[in-house]
Amino acid sequence: MAQPVAKAIEKAGVVGAGGGGFPTHVKASASVDVLLANGAECEPLLRSDSELMLSDAEKVVRGTELMREAVGATRAIVALKRKNAAAIDAVRRAIADGSAVEVLILDNVYPAGDEFLLVFEATGRVIPEGGIPLDVGVVVNNVTTLSQVADAVEGRPVTSRLVTVQGEVATPTTLRVPIGAPIGEVVELAGDATIEDPAVIVGGPMMGRLARDMSEPVTKTVAGLIVLKRDHRLVTTRAATPAHVLRVARAACCQCLACTELCPRWLLGHDLMPHRTVRAVQYDTLPEDHAHITSAFLCCECGMCELFACPLGIQPRAILASLKAELTRRGVANPHHRADLTPDGVREYRQIPSGRLVQRLGLTEYDRPAPLDDRAVVPATVTLAMLQHAGAPAVPAVAAGDRVLAGDVVGEIPEGKLGARVHASIDGTVRSVSGEGIVIDAG
Repeated sequence: MAQPVAKAIEKAGVVGAGGGGFPTHVKASASVDVLLANGAECEPLLRSDSELMLSDAEKVVRGTELMREAVGATRAIVALKRKNAAAIDAVRRAIADGSAVEVLILDNVYPAGDEFLLVFEATGRVIPEGGIPLDVGVVVNNVTTLSQVADAVEGRPVTSRLVTVQGEVATPTTLRVPIGAPIGEVVELAGDATIEDPAVIVGGPMMGRLARDMSEPVTKTVAGLIVLKRDHRLVTTRAATPAHVLRVARAACCQCLACTELCPRWLLGHDLMPHRTVRAVQYDTLPEDHAHITSAFLCCECGMCELFACPLGIQPRAILASLKAELTRRGVANPHHRADLTPDGVREYRQIPSGRLVQRLGLTEYDRPAPLDDRAVVPATVTLAMLQHAGAPAVPAVAAGDRVLAGDVVGEIPEGKLGARVHASIDGTVRSVSGEGIVIDAG
């Protein structure tokens, strides 16, 4: 069963829809004893996963069963937060008697959906430093990914996904959006922005990034669009230059340890101490093999340190992310690989309640329902990025002037590379083709 399912997933272009974008056909070729379906949706304000489980729990469960069979797992666990009671009920109703699929109820805390924490909560296993769930016999897939697995086995490729639009919009909503649709048009479908010159965070408020402009396209990994005023803390934090981030860190850090004491990786036993890294970068020069510099490889960039823990506006996450990128650019390999890890005994008492996080982020007024609006969304133009996933960019398989139908392959996986196919999301004519993306005009 594993090979047919993996091949169908590969043909359909399924990738990790939760944000990582890892090609799912690779995971489907693994052999493990536990499959975890991640429905925690731990980012504040996002509703796409929960709305999916409410509207089509049967497909999520079907995809979970298919993936469980593909990887040979004896257990399949769908993990959801306690607050999503309606989604929990829907999933439970969709699970047939005698099924190997079970439900795990998680507390309403952040970051419950982080796969390292999820694996520990579900199995008691701790993923090694620099490791992946496969190292402890587990495969983790987002529930949206698993619904796409069910579609893939039926011959339907990934051409759309659910996207939540929240924040400064007239009608918060979750929409089924063609891949490649401009984010500005998606925001308009939520009643448009209620402010002038809005900023948009693509993804969730903790781990998302600032959109370049409103023409930026939706990709396979975009679960939400958060519309905010440009002076909102979440916007100004992301807009800060690296020089400003370092200047604040050098001037303000008092080594209070709050960032480390709330770091999810540190609490699992990983050798990541953000306060030590912030102290280390205060020197003009530092060997690139310094432990508190290379520990950047262990950071999951959840944002807890800078958006919740630090009382002084320091940005350890930004510093760690920059260090990780620079070390990678220099060809420095991650030297941290300890596997004999013991979670801190106080870990369970340092989980951050979702409501408290929303309040701290200044998002209380935006924490509203965003029910699914399943109307047909057909943008005039889509831009299909050739790199919407981990690995190598897809290779364009069409030329300008070609007519395509939704579902046609427009980007192929490079020979011998890790990657994912890209499919046309609308019927239309190819306007332009480049190594970065393909533009299709509807009609």
